[in-house]
Amino acid sequence: MLNEKDNKQISSLGISKGEIEKQLKCFKDGFPYIKLLKPAVENDGIYVLDLKRQEYYEKFYRDNKNSYSISKFVPASGAASRMFKDLFTFLKNFDADNDDYKSFVEKNKLSSVIEFFDGIKHFAFYEELMEVIEESSVDFSILSDNQKYITILEYLLEEKGLNYAKKPKGLLAFHFYHSKYRTAVSEHLVEGARYARSSGRKVNIHFTISEEHREWFEEMVNSKLRKYETDFNVKYNITYSYQLSSTDTIAVSPSNEPFRDENDVILFRPGGHGTLIENLNKIDEDIVFIKNIDNVVPDHLKENTIKYKRIIGGVLLTLNQVVNSYHSRLITGDYHENTIEAIEKFFTEKLAIMIPGEYYNSDLDAKISYIMRILDRPIRVCGMVKNEGEPGGGPFWVEDKTGKVSLQIVESAQIDLNNKKQAEIVNKSTYFNPVDIVCSFKDWSGKSLNLNNFIDEDTGFISEKSKDGRDLKALEKPGLWNGAMSDWTTIFVEVPIITFNPVKTINDLLRPEHQSLAAMNNA
Repeated sequence: MLNEKDNKQISSLGISKGEIEKQLKCFKDGFPYIKLLKPAVENDGIYVLDLKRQEYYEKFYRDNKNSYSISKFVPASGAASRMFKDLFTFLKNFDADNDDYKSFVEKNKLSSVIEFFDGIKHFAFYEELMEVIEESSVDFSILSDNQKYITILEYLLEEKGLNYAKKPKGLLAFHFYHSKYRTAVSEHLVEGARYARSSGRKVNIHFTISEEHREWFEEMVNSKLRKYETDFNVKYNITYSYQLSSTDTIAVSPSNEPFRDENDVILFRPGGHGTLIENLNKIDEDIVFIKNIDNVVPDHLKENTIKYKRIIGGVLLTLNQVVNSYHSRLITGDYHENTIEAIEKFFTEKLAIMIPGEYYNSDLDAKISYIMRILDRPIRVCGMVKNEGEPGGGPFWVEDKTGKVSLQIVESAQIDLNNKKQAEIVNKSTYFNPVDIVCSFKDWSGKSLNLNNFIDEDTGFISEKSKDGRDLKALEKPGLWNGAMSDWTTIFVEVPIITFNPVKTINDLLRPEHQSLAAMNNA
């Protein structure tokens, strides 16, 4: 199946032959579905904090955060091209000289195109776009309406204009402020100064990006740092990393043979966002906030975001202190029977851990061994929002192949929705995952844990793709916040829906949550 040329290609990517063999076996055997037991709900997997507890955790975070190094980890390699799918279709197929605009969009079910052009003046990039058109050789004023539609899209998406089709999502103009705009990356810089500031007023922010976009990111970030450092009296430390080629996965044909291009070279594809666990593994700070690049809001709506980041940060710090205290006592032998009972209570009541029945029939040494395994795990506190129809993974109680029950974030691709009982559990779910996570992966002594030791390799999935008109199968590795964090200690805390404002299509930027106060007042 693999020849000498293939082996050289595989070696150049930093992938072992054994890993390829394992991946090919996954294509043939498939991945098992996750076994859902029940959805995580209020008081059964989801902590819903009253006002008093919110204030307590927010204050605890404020009072204690300077004792820790803090980082903000932002997956930002996503391309913006997917945001413009309907606009691309319109641009490619609309004949400005012969087609009727409204009839065309209705026939092709492109109502989003009408929404885009109706709201064009409310996009943060509008003024810059019109300036670029004005500076070109195009006399916009004499164009017909149909020609204006095409011209706007050409100068928005193509290299002769703003080139948004080629840019990463993080570098698009998201929000408008008094004749200026901020990109998503800029909003993360501002956010980071508000809640991810360590002692010495240092703000560590790490972006995972595509290597081809690094120059763009550095140019944009460097143009803002001095102003934001002055505005917020902080010192930024901005770092970048790429998705490693060694985490790419082999693509196969529908018959599970390696997929080869016209030059007989095997196709490898990025192994999904779960491969970013390798990037996260290299972060050395004590506390790490994880948030997607597109989930940001203008300044007038930031307070809730900042408040709840501090709250979940406070939850993490309180739990982390107790975990480290118990760990230290067990290591030094400073414990007795009451200590073991207190730890068991802490596990079940605070860490949402289902202690297996056989534990209680074990001797003391076996109990200590089990407890130490739990204390030696990374911890994550995840904000969960009420499900109002937004896409995203959900929180569930699940059972693995060994019978262990735990809280997990589960994506729909991991669930057998043809199984009536599993589908019923999904339908009863009332929360979903907005990727609002704060975590700690250092042990009691301050040594970083190896995150690769806590991945459930059975939680990947296979998707159907195509290349050059040919069907192929792609392997997605365990997701960053589900399978790749499967064996972490997991806490779910309810956060309000206002903290979740993703931008999946360009028209999402027309939502009130992404409009400036001035734009809303003039609407």
